[in-house]
Amino acid sequence: MTHPDFLWRNPDPRPAYDVVIVGGGGHGLATAYYLARNHGITNVAVLERGWLAGGNMARNTTIIRSNYLWDESAAIYEHSLKLWEGLSAELDYDLQFSQRGVLNLAHNLGDVREGRRRVNANRLNGVDAEWLDPDEVKKFCPIINTSGRARYPVMGATLQRRGGIAKHDHVAWALARQADAYGVDLIQGCEVTGFEILKNRVIAVQTSRGRIAAGKVALAAAGHTSVLAAQAGIRLPLQSHPLQALVSELLEPVLDCVVMSNAVHVYVSQAHKGELVMGAGIDAYNSYGQRGNVHVIEAQMAAALELFPIFSRVRVLRTWAGIVDVSPDASPIIGRTPVDGLYINAGWGTGGFKATPGSGWVYADTIAHGRSHPLAEPFALERFTTGALIDEHGAAAVAH
Repeated sequence: MTHPDFLWRNPDPRPAYDVVIVGGGGHGLATAYYLARNHGITNVAVLERGWLAGGNMARNTTIIRSNYLWDESAAIYEHSLKLWEGLSAELDYDLQFSQRGVLNLAHNLGDVREGRRRVNANRLNGVDAEWLDPDEVKKFCPIINTSGRARYPVMGATLQRRGGIAKHDHVAWALARQADAYGVDLIQGCEVTGFEILKNRVIAVQTSRGRIAAGKVALAAAGHTSVLAAQAGIRLPLQSHPLQALVSELLEPVLDCVVMSNAVHVYVSQAHKGELVMGAGIDAYNSYGQRGNVHVIEAQMAAALELFPIFSRVRVLRTWAGIVDVSPDASPIIGRTPVDGLYINAGWGTGGFKATPGSGWVYADTIAHGRSHPLAEPFALERFTTGALIDEHGAAAVAH
């Protein structure tokens, strides 16, 4: 496969652009691609402080699903999943999108009630969802410990068969290549240090590579979005936390689905090369460090070994953390800000990767037309004033 360095240009920034996107991860690249593809807006720069897709895009567990409880969440994630289903062909790049099915395990009566409720809500919203009893869970994923003597007995599970995983770096490279082909400038090593605002309208960004005038500025910097917004005088309701993950040594194929457990907080899949990819919950403290505490990994390993005794002698190869931006209701913030011409796409927390194409689609539409895309309307910043929250934390105790 072609090395990514040759898939796009590495231009110097021009003095001005119609749209400047701050953040060269999955959401920023998808936004640039759909601005060009859907709206013909190609005088666009994507500014990345480090290297393209070197942040959370390279530091996630690549799970894709749309089986969220609330109507607003299900709508935007299902839109994204439908885009995923045709994205490899559209981008002419093998994204290794594998619809192997996502299991959400239930370990207690509360889990069972929540799972059944979510299955029914998903079906009402046209999202595929099934409820499996313990025997059906064992049949779908034979290596799960469904013994009644288990510390965390499996009392059932939800299943979304259309869910799965994709290769994150391929996604980034494919989006970058196509955006570049449309004429978008992808500018690496370019840190945004401030904004020029005149009469409450953003007119330029200050960067480590000079001033860049902009008709519109779109923030898409995940855990650092609140820091950028503060430079424009906006205090966002976001907290940034490390979210840890790890991979094992390479194994023969043993797990052909994604398994998630909210009660014990571990989620596991097996990547195409053979390593197990595991994630856990966020570290409780606020931080921008891309590493976390050992006790989170320890608890995650204990949970994984209860669910999968077969993994007891598998070695951990490496661990890392991404920086997730969590809003009070664990749902994203998409749309306009109090500063004219300044837009925000943030707050995806631990669910950002799966939303990559859907987020880019609705954000590009919002920027192009200066008003929220219908799927993005419920996620406006104003909901924290009106109280119209989309509380995925309260719905499922986790928003992965």
